[in-house]
Amino acid sequence: MPFTKFTNLDFDQIKTSIKDYLRANSDFTDFDFEGSNFSVLIDTLAYNTYITAFNSNMIVNESFLESATLRQNVVSLARNIGYVPRSKTAATADISFTVTFPDFTAEMLSRVPNATLSAGLICVGDANNTSFVFSTSENWSSPIKNVNGSYSAEFSNILVKQGTLVTKEFTKEASLDQKFVLENPGIDTSTIKVYIDDTTDQDDGLGIEYFLVDNIINVDSSSEIYLLQEVQDEKYELIFGDGIIGKKIANGAKITVKYITTDGKEGNGVGKGDSFSFAGKILEQNPEIISNSPLLSFTAPSIVTNITSQNGSDIEDVDSIKYFAPKIYSSQFRAVTSRDYETIVKRIYPDTESVAVIGGEELDPPEFGTVSISIKPKNGTFVSDFNKSRILSQLKQYSISGINQKITDLKVLYVEIDSSVYYNSTKVSSENSLKSSVLNALTSYANSLEVNKFGGRFKYSKVLQVIDKTNVAITSNITKVRIRRDLKVAFNQFAQYELCYGNQFHVNAAGYNIKSKGFYISGQSKPVYITDVPDQGLKTGVISLVQVLDTGEINVIAKAAGTVDYIKGEIMLATVNITSTLDGSDVVEIQAIPESNDVVGLRDLYLNFSISESTINMVRDVISSGDEITGTSFIRDFYTSSYLNGKLIRE
Repeated sequence: MPFTKFTNLDFDQIKTSIKDYLRANSDFTDFDFEGSNFSVLIDTLAYNTYITAFNSNMIVNESFLESATLRQNVVSLARNIGYVPRSKTAATADISFTVTFPDFTAEMLSRVPNATLSAGLICVGDANNTSFVFSTSENWSSPIKNVNGSYSAEFSNILVKQGTLVTKEFTKEASLDQKFVLENPGIDTSTIKVYIDDTTDQDDGLGIEYFLVDNIINVDSSSEIYLLQEVQDEKYELIFGDGIIGKKIANGAKITVKYITTDGKEGNGVGKGDSFSFAGKILEQNPEIISNSPLLSFTAPSIVTNITSQNGSDIEDVDSIKYFAPKIYSSQFRAVTSRDYETIVKRIYPDTESVAVIGGEELDPPEFGTVSISIKPKNGTFVSDFNKSRILSQLKQYSISGINQKITDLKVLYVEIDSSVYYNSTKVSSENSLKSSVLNALTSYANSLEVNKFGGRFKYSKVLQVIDKTNVAITSNITKVRIRRDLKVAFNQFAQYELCYGNQFHVNAAGYNIKSKGFYISGQSKPVYITDVPDQGLKTGVISLVQVLDTGEINVIAKAAGTVDYIKGEIMLATVNITSTLDGSDVVEIQAIPESNDVVGLRDLYLNFSISESTINMVRDVISSGDEITGTSFIRDFYTSSYLNGKLIRE
């Protein structure tokens, strides 16, 4: 009998193995398997074996988190290590409005001092030709005021979430296997509120509020808690205590669950302009629905949008679960190391593209007991103050005592190139199309995993290869590199500024290594620019403010306006009052030349390869094309490195 390979999973391989097995039998030594009806039986057997092998292989794959593909299996395996996948997140908007009561009187004010915005539907907004409803899961109260005989209540900074408020009730039965499953799709689990009424503890008819926990630390037999887990079809199940871990629910107790079902990220961007219309109910303090009362009525208010809806996200996908579940498990739901913070921040703020975490002892100057967090969101550049507060609030449940967290604004280190691309004009029909191809290739490289991120690396040799390999018509390229930081300006204020580039600067002894765009300072009508004068050792230098006169001459406004450390790659600008910028923005672009053509985004610097600010010059290679064999008119750029001084100012 020949050796049989039992690892073959391909249909043809299985079929061949069966034939080899039969040929080893003396009865089938010279049998023509292909020319007989016996071939059909072999195909059937091979097909059955193939299906069985495939299913067996899938069963094994679905048993491990790394290889599982079906969501229900991935969720189940993640559950074994205490990980609950992130649900849909409702987009949140901040609104304000004033409700006027035209039929209100002074006598009523003593009886109804406050107006209450009822939990539930609040307003409706439009975006992309689609209407979205916004709700709250709690009541908002405001005093009714008398202003010149007009009675009104002002509701400010009301947080509304995109979706519908749902109330679900259960009754605890004696059954041991009873499950409390929330059947609605699209639940935002962060909005879930659970109340237990066991007829002994009363609280406004709903009972005692129970709170969600994600671990059983500090949970005892009297803890009024519940746990949450995702079950089949993206639904969620509530799990209550058994009297040992968590308080046990008495038989017959009424369980009331309130939550918001949402459309996730589709609800982002609603509320621009006056797109919100009021659809809520106003309650008396007693409470009585004013809008339904024959005695009282209110005028539909105009809604002012303070913050358009944002932070909506879809349910966590399979790939994200497989990535984060082991990391959350390794962190044990606490934020101690930088890796812990990076994992947890990405979980509580799904819009995170990249995050950098630095211990306070690594800061300059050191801030012991502090963790500095810098976040690059997927959309935009900066995290809003609203989101900063939300992230820090949620981080408290993971952090250890005595450690303070702060979120710093994103610091972007831009890398730009100035490239002369030589090409053979006989191998390409259009110079513009070739230039577009080069830009597209560079954009693809810029979007790679190694560049645009914290700790990203711009690799000079790879960029040269990207350009050269774009098209066979390209014969060579001479590329220069520069780095840039954007100085965010505080207008009409005397202030000092510091910019860290994290990369050593190249120094030309003649100076003019640092260049900036123009800006205005108090007492000067013409724009000024930043430049530098190196010290004798070429390790440090002096920052100067200069003007370019109409004659082209340089006028020094401030000879010592700051310092530059070429080794550390740091620029310190002394006290200055910047009144405006030449381009009208609130930033001043300041560039330098790196000592190394390879640039690294260190510490809290987010590396960004800026294609839009890069320059691509297409140059005909007359030698390669054969237009001029001698090359007497060949355009040659003699600067073959990034060490180019060039013009005085950044344009």
